[in-house]
Amino acid sequence: MFCYQCQETLNGKGCTTVGVCGKKDDVANLQDLLIYVLKGISTWAVKARKINLKDEQADISIVKGLFATVTNVNFDPQRFVEYIKEDIKIRNELKDRFLSAYRQKYSKDFNEKMHDCATWMPSDFSMETLLKKDVGIMSDKIDEDVRSLREFMIISLKGMAAYMDHAYILGFKDDELFAFVEEALDVSVRIKNVDEMLDYVMKTGKIGLRAMELLDKANTSHYGNPEPTMVNIGVKPGPAILISGHDLRDLEELLDQTKGTSVNVYTHGEMLPANAYPYFKKYPNLVGNYGNSWWMQNKEFLSFNGPIVMTTNCLTPPSESYKNRVFTTGLVGWPGVKHIGDRVSGKPKDFSKVIEMALEIGKTPTQIESGTIPIGYARNSVLSAADTITEMVKSGKIKRFFVLSGCDGRFKSREYYTNLALKLPKDTIILTSGCAKYRYNKLNLGNIDDLPRILDAGQCNDSYTWIATAAKLSEIFGVESVNDLPISFDLAWYEQKAAFILNVLLSLGVKNIRLGPTLPAFVSPNVLKVLVDKFNIKPNGKVEEDLEMMLQGK
Repeated sequence: MFCYQCQETLNGKGCTTVGVCGKKDDVANLQDLLIYVLKGISTWAVKARKINLKDEQADISIVKGLFATVTNVNFDPQRFVEYIKEDIKIRNELKDRFLSAYRQKYSKDFNEKMHDCATWMPSDFSMETLLKKDVGIMSDKIDEDVRSLREFMIISLKGMAAYMDHAYILGFKDDELFAFVEEALDVSVRIKNVDEMLDYVMKTGKIGLRAMELLDKANTSHYGNPEPTMVNIGVKPGPAILISGHDLRDLEELLDQTKGTSVNVYTHGEMLPANAYPYFKKYPNLVGNYGNSWWMQNKEFLSFNGPIVMTTNCLTPPSESYKNRVFTTGLVGWPGVKHIGDRVSGKPKDFSKVIEMALEIGKTPTQIESGTIPIGYARNSVLSAADTITEMVKSGKIKRFFVLSGCDGRFKSREYYTNLALKLPKDTIILTSGCAKYRYNKLNLGNIDDLPRILDAGQCNDSYTWIATAAKLSEIFGVESVNDLPISFDLAWYEQKAAFILNVLLSLGVKNIRLGPTLPAFVSPNVLKVLVDKFNIKPNGKVEEDLEMMLQGK
């Protein structure tokens, strides 16, 4: 195996025997093979679109396949065997449809030589046979910088796919996004030129903004606009279910099915922001948030006492002490862990086994903290207060905004973000989203007038808020670029959604971004030089030195 798609990759270079995340070599290699098959589907999809032939089943299979390979989503090798088998079937059906339509349109056979990913067929679908196919990141002999840019693009596409899948589940889709993902995967097997590959990296970021907008629209159309909310972080007596990940529809259906029972539902990790949506406030059985960031689940899941539902990425290897209480659903998987099946014919998922377990255990979660924290400062809330915020900036009450957004992780070096938050002047505001917030969201940093100094927009999926806010402030202050505003970006990254968000910001021309706790291993020295020269991107340094520079707008 060779994997370097996350921040914690071994020695900052790449995992080669087992993933730091817990992914084994068979899963890593099957994920590489799945991506290879998705490139094959995309190759035919691009051809098909040129003769006005579309295939939504192929479109969403590509998106789901990309999302399934995001860090901490699925560790079950048999699930990837099933994905590969199904996607090869989809690829071949699309190929046959295209060839038939091509003959009818042009009255001749299609004779173009296709890449191996578009035609390869295994002799059988046993794991042993599939693992013989070597299509890993380093399997082809191409220029280091082309490979670096190609992987940056594919990693960004994985992050974009997460946004698209969440939106699709809520009934929102954008055919231009499907078409671009397919185009990008298709060119990934053909382009061998640095300039062309760099162009596609930037295109990925540019169109990625549409994916952010799409998910924002899907979430707010269905659940309302998040509103400033003080959310409980303590516990209430009674049996309980913990739901983690990002999928709001899973939470909705779980709450519907626990309504009227004695079971309390707690959010965890990236589900925390759900407590701010008006739609979810109607459920008295949603009682608050339990715990902290994803990497602490081994300790916190043990103390929770009840069943846990993992809805998307953020799963870590479950210990035997609580493994029997974990349920996965959607694209999430772990060998031997109970899995809740997909929706069938529009019917909700069946969470009855989870509810039965909660009632059978009947325990109140062990309290690990108490009190409340502020959330709900998403796009609508912040933009509604734009005039007030503008006046506070003009009057000098707010001197600068710091976007401390992205992912959390296990490395001790991430204490940088806690220390930075503590040292920020009291006339500055933190804009945050994603699980990076758990490094500082429970600090008592106070308010500026009635505005909390930590404005939490929500999940990593809600990072569109800060792009929309920056655009609005640029308009109000009459400046041409975000770079002319009193805003500094100091981003924490861990997985592919954070890399995607970075890509979007770069495509918008945002400069002086600090990124940490380490720079991505998939960025080669020459590509890094381009990013430094063009965008002045830089790694985290010492807190005091970074803060001094950022206060100067550098």
